[in-house]
Amino acid sequence: MLHHFRLPVLAAVFLAALAAAPAPVADKMTTDQLLARLTASIEGLKTLRCNVRAQERSGGKYQQARTAMKMGFNPLRVYLRNDKGIEVLWVKGQNDGDAWVYPNSFPYVTLSLDPNGSIMRKGQHHSVLDAGFGTIADIIKGSSQRQDHTFERTFRYAGDTTITGRPCYVLRSDFPQFRYVSYKTTKQETLANIADRFGCGEYRIMERNDLAPDAPVPAGKTLLVPNGYGKRTIVCVDQKLFLPLVVQVHDDKGLFEKFEFFDVLANQPIPAAEFTKGFKGYKL
Repeated sequence: MLHHFRLPVLAAVFLAALAAAPAPVADKMTTDQLLARLTASIEGLKTLRCNVRAQERSGGKYQQARTAMKMGFNPLRVYLRNDKGIEVLWVKGQNDGDAWVYPNSFPYVTLSLDPNGSIMRKGQHHSVLDAGFGTIADIIKGSSQRQDHTFERTFRYAGDTTITGRPCYVLRSDFPQFRYVSYKTTKQETLANIADRFGCGEYRIMERNDLAPDAPVPAGKTLLVPNGYGKRTIVCVDQKLFLPLVVQVHDDKGLFEKFEFFDVLANQPIPAAEFTKGFKGYKL
């Protein structure tokens, strides 16, 4: 009888103690985990819809634009419409590699333009082919061409914040040694290859060395090239989607660029017709 009495009592005491004990604390997000989840989410995108507010420094001044974007991946398809009514459609394997562009200005006809050419890249930090999160993926992942991976290794999980009501992880890079270095080509190269080697993006190479985006760089030419993407880079990563909501980059002159992503819808089906030139509602 004694044993039958004591067991329920002991069980009750144990359950009471368990209820009073604090809940186990969830493991804190680590830098490696955050980088891995962010990279996996970007690489796992099948479709993307969002609105983007961009601020880019060009010629010492800032240009701002707000753009509605939709993208399909594998194969890549991009449709953009900015607040000036300019529309862009690029579909892999179509239109001889050119983008369809409706300029919403005289003569109000659709043009076929090289997405990496001088007209489309004028004053633009990035090609339409890098729309979405392609740039930040390249920044944090690095390239096999790079001899120095110091910049990529500076990213750290730096706490949490809230962006337009959505909890975000903050990923931050501090790279005070950011500077322009001298680079002499030993063979003809493209700006894309040089930018990939230094992890700096093409735009500042073009701007600093007065180069056209689609012009090859001849052998023996000496360029001034950034040794990394920025002096300080902040990426706010949505805690549910693990996709960037803010990407902000500072360099030796201050703010270089800032991108804010709103109304992000990832991996929801987009009808194939929405990536065609004749889709209802487009002026292409």
